Amino acid sequence: MTSPQPQAFAFYGRVSTEDNQDPESSRSWQLTRATALIQPHGGRIVTEYFDVGQSRSLPWQRRTHANTLLTALRNPRRGFSAVVVGEPHRAFYGNQFGLTVPLFAHYGVQLWVPEIGGAIDPDNEAHELVMSVFGGMSKGERNRIKLRVRTAMAAQTLLEGRYLGGRPPYGYTLRDLGPHPNPAKAADGKHLKGLTPDEQTAPIVRRIFAEFLAGIGLFAIAEGLTANHVPCPSAHDRARNRHRSGIAWSKSAVRVILTNPRYTGRQVWNKQRTDEVLLDVDDVAMGHTGVMRWNARDKWVVSKKITHEALIADAIFEQAQAILQRRGRGTGGQHVRQRTRNPYVFRGLIYCAACDRRMQGQYSHGDAYYRCRFPQEYALANQVQHPSNVYLREDTLTDPLDTWLASAFAAGRIEQTITAMTDAQPPNQPPPLATTTQTIITECDTKLERYRAALDAGADPAVVTEWISQTQAERARAEADLHAHSSNHPRRMSRTEIKDLVHALGDIAAVLRDADPTDKAEVYRQLGLRLTYQPETQTVRAAVDLSAHRGVKVCVRGGT
Repeated sequence: MTSPQPQAFAFYGRVSTEDNQDPESSRSWQLTRATALIQPHGGRIVTEYFDVGQSRSLPWQRRTHANTLLTALRNPRRGFSAVVVGEPHRAFYGNQFGLTVPLFAHYGVQLWVPEIGGAIDPDNEAHELVMSVFGGMSKGERNRIKLRVRTAMAAQTLLEGRYLGGRPPYGYTLRDLGPHPNPAKAADGKHLKGLTPDEQTAPIVRRIFAEFLAGIGLFAIAEGLTANHVPCPSAHDRARNRHRSGIAWSKSAVRVILTNPRYTGRQVWNKQRTDEVLLDVDDVAMGHTGVMRWNARDKWVVSKKITHEALIADAIFEQAQAILQRRGRGTGGQHVRQRTRNPYVFRGLIYCAACDRRMQGQYSHGDAYYRCRFPQEYALANQVQHPSNVYLREDTLTDPLDTWLASAFAAGRIEQTITAMTDAQPPNQPPPLATTTQTIITECDTKLERYRAALDAGADPAVVTEWISQTQAERARAEADLHAHSSNHPRRMSRTEIKDLVHALGDIAAVLRDADPTDKAEVYRQLGLRLTYQPETQTVRAAVDLSAHRGVKVCVRGGT
């Protein structure tokens, strides 16, 4: 290579749980390899970027420190002129190298790799081939790790009945079974855990099975438990169920207990799986995201032997499953992921005034409705007053709501609305961390001026150059942090910008009327729209937040 060797390097490395390595040991090893590569060329590492706990399958833009490094490339005062990676198969996965190296070439930053023996030449076909091989190796290694882990977990469940973690089912709690059988994990102080009956909830499980086999329905069981002041599963364990109300037993909670084979004393694994789906179908380079989905009953792995104290006998459990199967509610069928054929314009925005719960969308005879069936799912022995069924038809609300929203942009009120929208914005005050970061940048600039003055005064160039490199690296990190915080902090729009935007929309009522339902739903969501349906008066309170909470009631049963 004819270009002069760079002196200041940034180091990038990565490790996660899928690598099965200690993060600090892996970082030390990768850093040692990178240092050994650049030292013979007079290079030194001035800043580090190391991702811990993030999968190699994530593209660089979605890794925390890798994305910070890419942001630093755009800064001419970044403080380094090359990047060295510790291990290419940890840094690049699949075709990530081909999507990332053009950025380095564009900003004139060399990329050094130990396996290449120096800097990568973007025009060298051999270098491109070698890095492609490492990307394929990385992908293959991850797939092998996944296969080994899943195979081991299946074997441990099937043959040993080992508890593999997760939340203990209602009716059980965890107990210590002693040191872990793996010597390395035992040396770290890890212990095996197992299920043991919970004195408070185990009798409730037995009661549910007994009542169900006696012919009592799911709702009646839930009603009886709530009437007897028995805490439902989410109320019993509030620490893990803060997102649930915990006010009463529901039919679904009873059904989950009746279909859980763990109550027979056997361990169960693989009831759910994680599928990788594209994050953005229009941008494959953004990679995948994990989605939890249910497996069919024949995919479950059930231990061959009894591994913990059973709460229910096998015969009782099978009898319950037979009854559920006859009702079409058993666990033998595949959980089907339902997709809505038509979008719901007010999805997630309509609340029932009787219980303050979101109303669910439902299509009936080709028309969209929103319903609240609280009494049919939750026991009402806790004196919650609620109609048996609450229904609201979508098209009876759309026109009155759009007319109300459009009235805020009518000729006589548009200036008032624009003023309210301007005043409603948060002030342009930078977050405290951004202020601290700006202070660091200012201090670094002051230091650099002093160091340059010291050079002019005859100080040792080698020492001063090292000071300058360290300060420039510190400044680059601060600028990258400042950029990240600034991008997450919305900019306050001026009154003129808001006015231009509103006038560009034209007739707001026509825009809302003719808009695609999906786009209209997004507009309502961005407005912070909240609709509260009062079934007794058949009115909806619509509220948005411009400068202060305001609302209006419209009748949705034959009139506006």
